[in-house]
Amino acid sequence: MSRPRKDPRGARAAHRVPGGARPRFDLTATPVATGRPRRDPRAEERLALVPGTLRRRLDRSQRAPAVGLVVAAAPVEMEAAPRRVVIAEPAFLVALVPDAPGGRLSAHDRQLFGAARLLADAGGGAVLALVDAFSEELGAAGADRVLALPVSGYDPEAKAAALNAALAALDLRHVLFAESAEGGDLARRLAALSGEPFFAGAESLSPKTVTRAARGRRVEQRGAPVRLMTLAADALAPHAGSLHEARPVEFAFPATTGGALLSAQFIPADPAKVALAEADFVVSAGNGVSDLATFRALVAALRATPGASRMLCDAGLMPRAAQVGASGTVLEARGYFALGIAGAPQHLQGVARCEHVIAVNTDLHAAMIERAGLAIVADAQKVMPALLRLLGEEGAP
Repeated sequence: MSRPRKDPRGARAAHRVPGGARPRFDLTATPVATGRPRRDPRAEERLALVPGTLRRRLDRSQRAPAVGLVVAAAPVEMEAAPRRVVIAEPAFLVALVPDAPGGRLSAHDRQLFGAARLLADAGGGAVLALVDAFSEELGAAGADRVLALPVSGYDPEAKAAALNAALAALDLRHVLFAESAEGGDLARRLAALSGEPFFAGAESLSPKTVTRAARGRRVEQRGAPVRLMTLAADALAPHAGSLHEARPVEFAFPATTGGALLSAQFIPADPAKVALAEADFVVSAGNGVSDLATFRALVAALRATPGASRMLCDAGLMPRAAQVGASGTVLEARGYFALGIAGAPQHLQGVARCEHVIAVNTDLHAAMIERAGLAIVADAQKVMPALLRLLGEEGAP
C-alpha cells in the first residue's frame, strides 16, 4: 500500500504539553490530515438557548451567538375530513349491482365501486348503485345515486326483470356485476333478457379497454367496454378518498308476473362442518392454547368454523383440514379470531384476504397482533372462559 504507516509514539510526542508528561488534547488544534476541522465543544457552549428552555441550539446554522431569536411553534396539522362530491347533472350513469351478503358490502363489492368510478369519472358521469336496501356505507364506497330494487330475498328471476326495466328506461352506459355465484348468474340472466353484449370475468378495465385471460390463460382477450360486464375478484382497487352523495332516487318499476320460482329460503349450514375456504367466520387456536375443550366450546358458542395453526396440526391436536395458512387453507372469511397464534409468515398469508381480524396473544409485538384490527394482549387461556361467561350472560333470559 502507498499509505504511510502511522507511528502512535510520534503522534503522542508531538502533542505533549510543554514541561509535562501529559499528552496535549487540544480540540482547537489545526485540522487533521483529511482536511476536516476538529470539533470544539467549548465553542458550542456559546450557542444560543432555545427560547423558554435551557437547551442549546445545536443546528448547523448557529456558528455564532444568536440574539433575540424567536422560534415559532410548529403548526399542528389537523386531519382533513373526506371531501364530499356532488354531481348534480351527470352526463351518463354507470350502474353496479353488489352482492352485499348479509346486507354489507364485501371486498369484491367495493372493487366494483372502484371500477364504476373509473368509468364514470372519465367522462363526467355518475355511479348508480342498484341495491336491495339503502346502506350508510354506499356514499363512502363511491355511489352518487342509489336505487332500491323492488325484490326481497333470493329471487334472481324477478331481480333480472327489474334490472332489465331499469336498463331500458335509464341512461345506463355500463352495468357491472361481481363475477361470483350470485352476481355472475344475475348478469347472465340480464344479458339473455336484454340482448345486450356481455363480457364476463374482466381482469383489467379502463374507459377504453377491458381484458381477460382465455384458453387456459394462454391468450388474452381484449376489447372495448360493453354495456354488461362482470368483474373478477382483485381486478381493480376499491374507491378511496372522496365521499360521494349517495342520493336515493325513485323509479317506477313495472309490475312483474309470477315466474317459475315460487319461494326460496336460505338454510344456514352448520359452521362446524363448513370447509375453511367457504367459511364466513373462523376461530383458530395456536400454540398458546392448551385447553382445546374450552376452545371448542367457544367456537360452538360463537357459531364459527374451527381453525388451527400449523403447530397444532403437526402435533396431531387438530385435524389437518383445519390448518390455516399458505401450506393449509387461504381464507376468504369476513371475520378471523386468532387465539394464541404468534403469526408466522405462512399463517399471515392465509388470513391476508380476511376483512376483520381479532387476535389474542401475550406478546404485544407479535406479528398477528400487528395484523389485527382489534387485539387483546392477554393469555388466551384466560380470555376464552371469560368470553364464554359473557356469551352465557347475553343468552340468559
